[in-house]
Amino acid sequence: MQFDARYYPSPSRRMTTFGRRGMVATSQALGAEAGMQILRQGGNAVDAAIATAAALTVVEPTSNGLGSDAFAIVWMNGELHGLNASGPAPQAATIEAVKALGHEAVPEHGLIPVTVPGAPAAWATLSERFGRLPFADLLAPAITLAEEGFPVSPLINQLWEEAFDTYSRYDDEAFQPWFGTFAPGGHAPRPGEMWSSPDHAHSLRLIAETRARAFYDGELADRIDAFFREHGGLLRREDLAAFTPEWVEPISTRYRDHEIWEIPPNGCGLIALQALGMLEHLGEEARDPVETLHRRIEATKLAYVDGLHHITDGDAMRPSVEQMLADPYLKGRAAMIGEQALDPVHGNPITGGTVYLATADAEGNMVSFIQSNFKGFGSGIVIPGTGISLQNRGWSFKLDESHANALAPGKRTYHTIIPGFITRNGQAVGPFGVMGGFMQPQGHVQVITGMLDDALNPQAALDMPRWKWTKGRTVEVEPHFPDHLAQALARRGHHIVKLADSVSFGRGQIIVRDAETGVLCGGTEPRTDAAVLPW
Repeated sequence: MQFDARYYPSPSRRMTTFGRRGMVATSQALGAEAGMQILRQGGNAVDAAIATAAALTVVEPTSNGLGSDAFAIVWMNGELHGLNASGPAPQAATIEAVKALGHEAVPEHGLIPVTVPGAPAAWATLSERFGRLPFADLLAPAITLAEEGFPVSPLINQLWEEAFDTYSRYDDEAFQPWFGTFAPGGHAPRPGEMWSSPDHAHSLRLIAETRARAFYDGELADRIDAFFREHGGLLRREDLAAFTPEWVEPISTRYRDHEIWEIPPNGCGLIALQALGMLEHLGEEARDPVETLHRRIEATKLAYVDGLHHITDGDAMRPSVEQMLADPYLKGRAAMIGEQALDPVHGNPITGGTVYLATADAEGNMVSFIQSNFKGFGSGIVIPGTGISLQNRGWSFKLDESHANALAPGKRTYHTIIPGFITRNGQAVGPFGVMGGFMQPQGHVQVITGMLDDALNPQAALDMPRWKWTKGRTVEVEPHFPDHLAQALARRGHHIVKLADSVSFGRGQIIVRDAETGVLCGGTEPRTDAAVLPW
């Protein structure tokens, strides 16, 4: 039978999903199945999250890989924990060194934007503290997928084709291993076409056997170091060996009688908290849907320009998180929101291609986990013989010494990936997230307001047509965004741009738990090849 796996002339309808003993929600069905396998084997929510994350490096390489960064928020035994596994810039990565290589800005692709990857260390660290099953067991489903192969899903094919075109423009030998690994037939795999990677499986085995030490201080570290030396990159084995993920205290704001939690900077979850804080100060939502939407867009814009100006590695950041979330400051920012669209500017609060997954188990433990190569496949750099595709997270650094996010050795850059979590009165409600680069804090604001203001179930909150502020008064909207709302926003001074597809509007997952019955309710992203599996 012949058909186009990316052509859908009729709208689909997906119901919210219920379960009791466990749940896994993520952007690729085979990834969700890997996590569910682990739950059925007696693993907990953390075990399932690790298995899902490892599997996603195989089945969704267009967004993440073994060379990714990661963040996690974990609700375990009644307490909330945060993990920052974003790696720093190499010790050789100075502004002078990058400029000496002929760059006026950090390049988007190639060896220069690669910082220390944190994902494998995140898996091992989470397993050591909270896991129940042996670490090697958690990576077994991913190893099988890499060895035996899997049929490529439709949206992954689309993103794969875009990456193939992007990297084909470079006349640089350093990109050739990407084509050998991800386009062995001379093209991106088509929907339903089988793709496998024995090298990826070998690297996963080494990571499983050594609890990730092979990646940072063993065979894989040696291969990474050798490739960077051969092709003039800055990352070294010593940078990898020195890396350790950091346990952090999640930060929060109160919104509509709930606490919304994010990872502190260098993550940009602070933007979502600022926007929600402004909306809280504006009081109850207006009955007029245009006014409601206008307020949400304006608050998000004001928060975003603050974040882009101030957020960087927490140790180097001024102002503090507390100053940026202070009630008087957010109240003042909220007061700037009027009838017409703003061209936003940052304030001064100083006074004086990512994957997302959510898991839950029968004991009430839950995980909000995000993992990313940043722009699609990332840097376009693959270490020969390993299947390791490396992120391009350093692309966010600035080569202006006066900028808060200026490049410096050992510094972590502003990070777009953010896991979210909701609690109420000290009890877990559940994990949520919307991946997608610049879209992520905006997606957080939209699903939280959808659930807490509009009383939508998790699936309905993810189904809602999305908007995305890009700059000034410009707001992009999805193809199915209602025309009457777009026209009303335009009359308020917003420059509305309707896009032809929904790829850039993020891909989210939500799981919420009923505190009395323990029943889990999940929603998954309709814009991708996603699945939410209940047990």
